[in-house]
Amino acid sequence: MSIAELQVYAVETADATGGVCVVRCVGGVARAGQVYAAGELRVGLRRIERYGRVAESVDAGHTARVHLTGAVVALLARGQVLTYVPPGGHALVEVEAWLATGPELLDEPHPGPLRALATARMQDEALPDGMRLRWGRIALAALDRAGRPEEQPYVRSYLIQSFGPGDTADPDRDPAGLCRDVLAGFELTPAQAAEQSRAWRELPRPAIQRLRRIKNLIPCMAPARPYLAASDPLAVAADAWAALRPRLP
Repeated sequence: MSIAELQVYAVETADATGGVCVVRCVGGVARAGQVYAAGELRVGLRRIERYGRVAESVDAGHTARVHLTGAVVALLARGQVLTYVPPGGHALVEVEAWLATGPELLDEPHPGPLRALATARMQDEALPDGMRLRWGRIALAALDRAGRPEEQPYVRSYLIQSFGPGDTADPDRDPAGLCRDVLAGFELTPAQAAEQSRAWRELPRPAIQRLRRIKNLIPCMAPARPYLAASDPLAVAADAWAALRPRLP
């Protein structure tokens, strides 16, 4: 069974109690009485109208005028996707089952909302550690599905920082692997980056963006660094980049 998702076309009216939106159902079947996630906030689907008449539901591929409860309705933007939240929350095993299939599966959540959901669950300290780790792996898989692998180091860094390094069966928490992957994406040596940073305002925009991306990624190696030997080339490189970071734009 797919997770119902509604994509906002327009917010017609909104106030402190809720509002009316035109939406398109982009997954599953939306029904009156359901609760939907808008980021970390929730809205209630109170009423559905289609062709000027009250309807009990709207399924994928169709549009509807919906009445939502919740002050966050006023902040909704065109294109934003609202994801149905079952009474007990999204079932972890159900999401894992979706991700175990090929990327052609049509009734899985959109990668963006799925990543947001998984990240929130991963960071929920009220959940058992084992469950949070499983949500972390889902966040990584969602980033892969979304074609955004460059964001995976942030999740892997969080997992190592929160739960320590994993064993050989858990490469997502491999300190050396994380540092190796981060460094491989820099495309510059510390010396080259230092030279460019001296007059970075004169660089072409892509070069400035590369230096800023490097600056943002350097902290991802910090949780992994204590698990590397001081003589390890990865540790030496991580230390060199950490020392250089304040000088990057």
